[in-house]
Amino acid sequence: MDNLKQAHIEDARGSILVIDDSPEIIGIITSLLGHDYQIKTASSGELALQMLASGPMPDIILLDILMPEMDGYEVCRRLKANLLTRDIPVIFLSTMQDDSDIEKCFAVGAVDYLNKPIHGVVMLSRVKTHYNLNLVANFAKDKNQFLVIEVAKRAKELEFIQDVTILAMASLAETRDNETGNHLRRTQHYVLALAEQLRHHPKFSLVLTRPNIELIFKSAPLHDIGKVGIPDAILLKPGKLTAVEFELMKTHAALGYIAIENAEKTIGRSAPFLKFAKEITGSHHEKWDGSGYPEGLAGEDIPISARLMALADVYDALVSARPYKKPMSHEDSAKIIIEHSGQHFDPDIVNAFISLQDKFKAIAHQFSDNQIYGYAD
Repeated sequence: MDNLKQAHIEDARGSILVIDDSPEIIGIITSLLGHDYQIKTASSGELALQMLASGPMPDIILLDILMPEMDGYEVCRRLKANLLTRDIPVIFLSTMQDDSDIEKCFAVGAVDYLNKPIHGVVMLSRVKTHYNLNLVANFAKDKNQFLVIEVAKRAKELEFIQDVTILAMASLAETRDNETGNHLRRTQHYVLALAEQLRHHPKFSLVLTRPNIELIFKSAPLHDIGKVGIPDAILLKPGKLTAVEFELMKTHAALGYIAIENAEKTIGRSAPFLKFAKEITGSHHEKWDGSGYPEGLAGEDIPISARLMALADVYDALVSARPYKKPMSHEDSAKIIIEHSGQHFDPDIVNAFISLQDKFKAIAHQFSDNQIYGYAD
């Protein structure tokens, strides 16, 4: 029991590595500091570096300058070049007292300099000061690392909650619609492809940053959540809608926007992904020439995220089968998209689509629901 108690006491003490080729100096330092610190010794710089490579790190290093083979300056340089040892305080010991010699000690990374012969009170005071400073520095570093880890953990949790919220909202709309879940995946990836293609375009680069593209990609499946407010008789009607029914169907864009906005007001705050969710939900049926709905926005007044979604949504509607229509080929669908450049769609986004036609076909095939022309497995 006494041995265990003694070991615990020793573990609680700070540790000092003394690097000196003089057994006499090592003996003096050990007698001075051994009561308060665990003392380890090395008779050469090379031996000290080997010990540090394989053993626990000391809290402080006392380092002689004049040693054979490798002097203290070189030892200190190597310590400071090593990620594992660079933060250990080094106090030089030497009989050299020229200002240039002392300056060189600090230049290679030392925190202090002690003259030989050793003055016991001075050594005890200097070692204690640097030991305590090192404790504070290590505490601050550990605390910062802990905070970084905790912030990253919380960010992951928030991202997970965000993703679950989007998925739940999108799935809710999907359960009431006659469109498939693969429609959501296809349009999501069409939007991503267009955004990546345009992110360096001068008209789009300020909005289409990498973080924003990720948020737009995640928010895209919410584009039709307002359909939960449309009566089944209209939403699930197998035939073409009447003019009155179509007017009611058109309200889904505003309903989706209002639902997200009301949620923000209830919570009392917004979030970047909700901003894009509102844009996409509320404005993806707006048209470049101002003839769309619900607000009749035109040109660049339409949010970029909604302009991307507009083309993605129409393309997927054209190439997909519906209860009231057969699917169109990619070629015929692309022709319609191109013909409506400057009318329904932003011309720059249409140009991006033209460059991405093979990508669009690949996405349609990857997320096929076996109802898309030319994409069934």
